[in-house]
Amino acid sequence: MKKEFGKVLVVDDNEDVLLALKLLLKKSSDLVQLENDPNKIPFLLEGDNYDLILLDMNFSADTTSGKEGLHWLKKVLEISPKAVVIMITGFGEVELAVKALKLGATDFVLKPWENEKLLATLSHAAKLRKSYQEVESLKQAKEVLSKDLDKPFGEIIGQSEALSRVFSIVDKVAATDANILILGENGTGKEVIARAIHNRSLRKDSTFVAVDMGSITESLFESELFGHKKGAFTDAKEDRAGRFEVAHKGTLFLDEIGNLSMSLQSKLLTAIQNRKVTRVGSNQSVDVDIRLVCATNMPLYEMVESNEFRQDLLYRINTVEIKLPALRERVEDIPMLVDHFVKLYSKKYRKPTSRPSAEAIKRLEGYYWPGNIRELQHAIERAVIMGDGEVLTPNDFSFLIEKTNTKQEEMDWTEYDLETVEKMAIQKTISKYSGNVSKAAKSLGLTRASLYRRLEKYGL
Repeated sequence: MKKEFGKVLVVDDNEDVLLALKLLLKKSSDLVQLENDPNKIPFLLEGDNYDLILLDMNFSADTTSGKEGLHWLKKVLEISPKAVVIMITGFGEVELAVKALKLGATDFVLKPWENEKLLATLSHAAKLRKSYQEVESLKQAKEVLSKDLDKPFGEIIGQSEALSRVFSIVDKVAATDANILILGENGTGKEVIARAIHNRSLRKDSTFVAVDMGSITESLFESELFGHKKGAFTDAKEDRAGRFEVAHKGTLFLDEIGNLSMSLQSKLLTAIQNRKVTRVGSNQSVDVDIRLVCATNMPLYEMVESNEFRQDLLYRINTVEIKLPALRERVEDIPMLVDHFVKLYSKKYRKPTSRPSAEAIKRLEGYYWPGNIRELQHAIERAVIMGDGEVLTPNDFSFLIEKTNTKQEEMDWTEYDLETVEKMAIQKTISKYSGNVSKAAKSLGLTRASLYRRLEKYGL
């Protein structure tokens, strides 16, 4: 258990002062680091995080003016802006101490000090340091959460048997801390299920942090997940907690985990195994307590066989697997979903549309939905925006029919850019083989992994 003062750094060129402070503080501190040379301050701060720093106002190079102490105070705060610094000053130098406070020092103590007063000053400073850390954690958690508020859909809607099986598993595993792997095509609601697990868990009052692993570049992987120290790289202008730290005591959701390269898989595995992370630019590891939930639309077991995914990582993340059904496997839920999205977008765009016709529902039930619920949502949004009447008809969804029924030989491909042609070809091939990715990939001359990446790219 961490002691009241945590790690304390004392910088003073008087050996008697250093020894006296060490004897006084060691019972209440995890570490008392003594240093008589202020020039070593940058090295010490870059190698460790100190909860409290006691800094002398005057050193041998300048014994009376206090300028040297103020210089090193500025240096400390440049390296660690959130540092809690208590200045050590002689009697009669109160004016200098006040100047130090204006520059950013937390407090000051006078030599010779009274032990009880000194300990009371340090106790107050330690509480201030803790409050700084709590505010910073809340700020970073808020920043992460704010990015997660505007999601494609807010909840899973439906009463189908396939969906009921999913909820049954969620109810069984939510209260445990077991690692969960959610499998399913794009647009089936993997993150929604992850949030449902969190909201039913013992960690529901803590943070849920979602990370799209497919959007993180190799160069930023460690910074995003493990955090970084100020100055660790060009754009590191301040210390920043990674997603693992932000999710401490809560749930960390790693979406599209199948997109990671083998080298990044290795780094992730180490963090998961050790439950420790080290910020980029730091030598100090940080313990993290998280509930891990991962998701992917890629065939991880096949990728293990082809050496594209680490088997030991797969075993770590899939204590329990949840397979989400595609929308075509829960067609009976389509009317409820349509009704939900029609009301949502009618209100959003202030349109009079009130309901879809029976014929429109029938047409939507007959469509293949390669993009699942996400595609259905976008289709309803478009129909509401473009519709002229209060009732949506099959004609309002003619763009869906064109995707599946237009014959390739009748299309003028020169009217489209290359990405659109590729997207349409993938849609047609997936539809032709009834969602069988292996057959579709073979027909397109792609590997399964390559096809999955394109499905992700185009939101299919």
